[in-house]
Amino acid sequence: MKVDKDTIDRVAALAKLRFNEEEKENVREELSKIITFCEKLNEIDTDGVEPLIFLGEEINIFRDDEPVMEITKAEALKNAPQKDSDYFKVPKFLDRE
Repeated sequence: MKVDKDTIDRVAALAKLRFNEEEKENVREELSKIITFCEKLNEIDTDGVEPLIFLGEEINIFRDDEPVMEITKAEALKNAPQKDSDYFKVPKFLDRE
């Protein structure tokens, strides 16, 4: 498949993107590389090859949850820009009417 400037213009319009001429050339080159790669993949014989769904054989290996206090409140609040004795102070972001 050949990627030309008209193709780039159509794809850019669909994606609501704007490119200058230099960017269009870069996009054209990159799309050409991607399409060439996909065409190479189509040449590979994949008959009898199972699709890869999971990366490993293990299923649902969980660790036990064990609560651990790794830092103290004082350490957690040490670098906070605004804090109270026990809490982080943050700007109000909800409007109640």
